[in-house]
Amino acid sequence: MGIVAGLDSSSAFTRIVVCDADTGAVLRQGYAPHPQPAGDPEVLHPHDIDPQAWLLSLGEAAGGGLLEGVQAIGVSAQQHALLPLDTQGALVRPALVGNDKRGQVAAADLTEALGGRQAWAEAVGSVPHSAQPVAKLAWMARNEPDAARRVAVLMSPHDWLVWQLLGRPARRTTDRGGASGTGYWSPATGAYRPDLVELALGHVALLPEVLAPAEAAGMTPEGLLISAGTGETMAAALGLGLAPGDAVVSLGASGSVMAVHHSAVQEPSGLVTSLADGSGMHLPVVNTSNAVRALRGTADLLGTDLDGLSELALQSTPGAHGLVLLPYLEGERTPNLPHTAGTLSGLRRDSMKPEHVAQAAFEGMLCGLVDALDVLRLRGVEVRRVFLLGAAAELPAVQAAAPGLFGTQIVVPAPADYAALGAARQAAWALGVQRGTLAPHTPPVWPAPAAQLFEPGEGYATWQAVRQQYIATREQLHPGAFQA
Repeated sequence: MGIVAGLDSSSAFTRIVVCDADTGAVLRQGYAPHPQPAGDPEVLHPHDIDPQAWLLSLGEAAGGGLLEGVQAIGVSAQQHALLPLDTQGALVRPALVGNDKRGQVAAADLTEALGGRQAWAEAVGSVPHSAQPVAKLAWMARNEPDAARRVAVLMSPHDWLVWQLLGRPARRTTDRGGASGTGYWSPATGAYRPDLVELALGHVALLPEVLAPAEAAGMTPEGLLISAGTGETMAAALGLGLAPGDAVVSLGASGSVMAVHHSAVQEPSGLVTSLADGSGMHLPVVNTSNAVRALRGTADLLGTDLDGLSELALQSTPGAHGLVLLPYLEGERTPNLPHTAGTLSGLRRDSMKPEHVAQAAFEGMLCGLVDALDVLRLRGVEVRRVFLLGAAAELPAVQAAAPGLFGTQIVVPAPADYAALGAARQAAWALGVQRGTLAPHTPPVWPAPAAQLFEPGEGYATWQAVRQQYIATREQLHPGAFQA
């Protein structure tokens, strides 16, 4: 079919992969960090960014003829960012990006203004939080009213980059995956809620046209097809080749669990964030406040690092001699216990050993994530295998415990930039549809990524007993936490 490229513009860098459109084989790659912002760091807020930096790193990453022969490009970019533009397409202020906490009060006020968490879950499948664009709009309206009044157009990073690549045309586009993270587009109905923009900003604004997954955003004057693009999470799902029955558990400082599902998932308390994916399906997500931070905290306590903590844990046994760690070190989102603290229970003389504390940390982290996955299961989301992402997924103690605790096959993919690969796969799809060689409802089949596989095995019953011990401790200390 030809050659395609996937571009991933993350919060820190641009990575480009050039692939064979038929096989997905990576032919060449480019990388460049975003340039550091100029100016006084005491004046510039770390979440206020000049998006020209993204274009500069894109140009550097694509240097040396990297894109020679490329026929289509897909764009993946960081989510939850907001570019507020005026009527001429110029920014009214720097882009608001990252997990910006400034909008916490605004998010809470928005939640109340619409009638509470359930009203938002029914409207757009999520409850406002500080990182979401809808909360950023409300923060702007309250703290920068002059800038807010000038806002005429709203875009996300991937929308803006696609628009730039196409020469800033009158038509502005996005995709359903990116739109679903804004807080003013409903995955269930596939439509914007401009009334929520007005509720947050004080007036309506122009919103990008939402393209179908295989639809092209346009062609450059040189004849290069630009696909719809999407957010990093949705692009990574395409890059991993996820399908119904697959879930992804991301092991960062905090954690997230998402799964591919055939329909939008609504959960009245707002524990589930209902996102759309890049293939026409849905990606319900449940977030936790604590994952690897619980391991790092325990490693610090025991005077070691993560590798050393894993070695210690393997000297213990499932159940950690009765120790149970509820890893709520930063409060918790799932269950909704924002003001609680972590708890280490079951201390006895014979259990007060480093290896048992280490094992309890791994079990507590993973059981907290199983809690999150069970929120999806209880909403009818089927899970047949779990992909573990993040550096901690390589730790032997994680790999030993995860299959039995999750009760499924565990897949640990080889490290790769799956967001860039997913963007390239989307580009190949759009190119194939344009040429009549691919159907608009089925993305191209690329080989599954190299991965390690782990099965529950003979120890399944033992690990499920560990899981029940964790549940019993959680219910004793926080009764009805998941019913609140």
